[in-house]
Amino acid sequence: MNTMTADRGASKWSWRHRLLLLLLLTVTLGSLQIPAMAQDEGPELGFQGTFTNPEGEDGPTPVEGVRVEVTDADGAVVGEAVSDAEGAWTVEVTDTGEYTVTVDVESFPDDASLRNPDEPSRTLTVNPGQVRPVLFPIGEGPGPGADSGFDLRLVLQLFVEGIKLGLLIAMMAIGLSLVFGTTQLVNFAHGELISIGAVIAYFFNVTIGMHLILAAILAIIATAGASALMDLGIFRPLRKRGVGLIAQLVITIGLSLFLRYGLLYVFRGDPRSYGNYNIQRGIEIGPIVLPPKDIWSVLISIIVLVGVGLVLQRTKIGRAMRAVSDNRDLAESSGIDVQRVILIVWAVGGGLAAFGGILWGLGESVSWIMGFRLLLPIFAGVILGGIGTAYGALVGSLVVGVFIQMSTLVIPSELKNAAAMVALILILVVRPQGILGRSERVG
Repeated sequence: MNTMTADRGASKWSWRHRLLLLLLLTVTLGSLQIPAMAQDEGPELGFQGTFTNPEGEDGPTPVEGVRVEVTDADGAVVGEAVSDAEGAWTVEVTDTGEYTVTVDVESFPDDASLRNPDEPSRTLTVNPGQVRPVLFPIGEGPGPGADSGFDLRLVLQLFVEGIKLGLLIAMMAIGLSLVFGTTQLVNFAHGELISIGAVIAYFFNVTIGMHLILAAILAIIATAGASALMDLGIFRPLRKRGVGLIAQLVITIGLSLFLRYGLLYVFRGDPRSYGNYNIQRGIEIGPIVLPPKDIWSVLISIIVLVGVGLVLQRTKIGRAMRAVSDNRDLAESSGIDVQRVILIVWAVGGGLAAFGGILWGLGESVSWIMGFRLLLPIFAGVILGGIGTAYGALVGSLVVGVFIQMSTLVIPSELKNAAAMVALILILVVRPQGILGRSERVG
């Protein structure tokens, strides 16, 4: 009997090892083809905008024939454009950096002009794979608060961009929060799951030639499987052996470093863009301008987050997740398969991280270090909302996203993440358990 049990255990472990080895070989061999891509095709970079006169005779009307000029930091002209019949214009640049976008005020027709003609220029920084929208308010005379430098359109634009950022952070943060809630483990390798999902989607989309939607679905499935294998192959055996949470946390840091620099090896250091939905003209929605891909990112994020909430509230597995998160021992004594629930949480968390990474790469760029750079705002959102609760991660992430973008009104954009940390500290001083966290008695 003991011999049969030992044989079964050996067979079970050998099956797991073969599955893990097969997945690693598949991802590695596929990723090794990525550096062989045409390196001459750099990421798409540039600026875009739309001129619309809100005071036209028949309502808001596009303004055609307005000339826009883009110069680099040395003052050299790198691109020009003229708005088309829809008022839209696009200027491509060849490198990242700081540029100045200037409107030729003399090119406006008689029935339209800049609302603030003394400010015909905007100085902006282009990041890898980014096509930045540029706003130039049009109308008769300066807008409200123009004398004091207040730009309502810019405030609304940054607020909407903050909502978009917060929704993406929330999608990536929910998995981290659920893993902590069910295992009490802070997973520092969660950021690499974001990068892995984006890189796998890039491989399927650009290297193999799949459409981005299909590539994203396959990448989400693959990353969810890889995340589940992390639990099966590493953390479940550690839990069974009684390894402490501090030791497991250190292991997640080591796993994070291994995966991060493994991605650097196979993907190289250059940020890249997906093959679909790169350059898009901005759509004016009232006072704000958004490309269609950003609008879809917001809508998809809302749908996914609402779906996660419904799963947690209305389904058997969702109630089991919440039960394990509330009291693991009590859940196990009531007949819930705790290890199975934890495995599902890891898989769902990995899939959501990959989905968020793909949407982030669509709006910005895909790089080997993107997940690590997003990890700090994710932790801020999770802690601010109340670590261990999915709804807290959502609320906290929205607050962090809006605060990060709105802070650029008063501080340089390079310091916006630091501003989010200041907000986190101030809120936790008032409410240490977070916005939706539960207060606990210590001692």
